[in-house]
Amino acid sequence: MDLSVLYRGPLESCNYACAYCPFAKKKDSRADLARDRAALERFVAWVGARTNDRVSVLFTPWGEGLVRSWYRDALVALTQMPHVDKAAIQTNLSARLDFARDGVASKLGIWATFHPDWTTRDRFVAQVARLVDLGARVSCGVVAMRENVREIELLREALPRAVYLWVNAAKSEARRSQDVYYTPELVARLSAVDPLFEVNAADHPSAGASCRAGASVVSVDGDGDVRRCHFVREVIGNLYDGSFDAALRERPCPNATCGCHIGYVHLDRLELRATFEGGVLERIPAGWPAAPRAVASRSATRRALPIARVAGQSSRPDVR
Repeated sequence: MDLSVLYRGPLESCNYACAYCPFAKKKDSRADLARDRAALERFVAWVGARTNDRVSVLFTPWGEGLVRSWYRDALVALTQMPHVDKAAIQTNLSARLDFARDGVASKLGIWATFHPDWTTRDRFVAQVARLVDLGARVSCGVVAMRENVREIELLREALPRAVYLWVNAAKSEARRSQDVYYTPELVARLSAVDPLFEVNAADHPSAGASCRAGASVVSVDGDGDVRRCHFVREVIGNLYDGSFDAALRERPCPNATCGCHIGYVHLDRLELRATFEGGVLERIPAGWPAAPRAVASRSATRRALPIARVAGQSSRPDVR
C-alpha cells in the first residue's frame, strides 16, 4: 500500500503570533508538551512497524514543530526508514536546521511559510538556502495580504528560481473586506509569482466528489484517531486499535466546498496530484521551475467563484 499520512498532534503553541493566523493561539504547558511528545513518538513507532507499506508523512501542527526537539528527531528517524518515501513538515523556518544533516536529506520535505511581521526576508532566504544546500526539498509560501504584495514579489526575486513560492489567498480578510479584495491587477501580480494562485483563491465545489482522502491519504491526531482529512470531523478508525486498515476506502466528500491546499489537492477532478507529482506533501509542482501542468476544470471554477471577488468565499486563510 502507498499511504500518505497528515499528522497533527496536540501541539498548539508557536513562537510567532500573526494576527491573520488561525493557528497557535495558546501557550502549551509542560504537561501539554510532554503529551505531544509522547503522542508523536508513538506515531513514529507505528510508521516504523509498517514495513510492508510505502509511507509518506506530513506534519501539520497547529503550532511550530521544528522548535521542539522531538519533531526534529521524528523527521530524522522517518527519513532513515527504508519504507518511508517522504517526511515533511509545515514550519515558519525559525528553528536551527542542523538536524537535517542527520537524516536522509533527499527524503526531507519542508513546507516553509514566510511571515513578514515576524522575520526578515534576508533571514528567511538564508534558512531556505541552508536547506537547499543540504539537499532537502523545500517549498516556500506566504499569505497574500494586500499590504504585503510588494514584499511577496521581493521574496520571489530573492529566492532561487528553483524554489517554488506558493501564494495563499487571505480568504478571511477578503470575506471581511467591504470592497473587492483582489483586483485584477493584484491577481495578475500574484499569479506572476505563483502560477497556481488562482487555484488556491477558489473554494472548489466538492460535495459528493471523488477524493483520495480516506483511501490513500488520511489525517491522524495525537490519539491515533483517523479521519479522511483535516476538514471532515468523522473518525473512521484508529491506528492503534486494529481498525485502521479496514477503514481505508474511497468515499465522496461530504463538504460543500474545499478551499485549503492540503484538502483540494486530493480531489480527483482537479487532477492536482499530477500537477504536484512527486511533491504533493511538500507542495512542489512537478518539474518546477517549468510552468505547472494545467489544472483540470480551472476555467469552470473561475466562472463559479470569480477570483477578483474572493470576498464572497468562506474558508479561513490557508496560512500553511
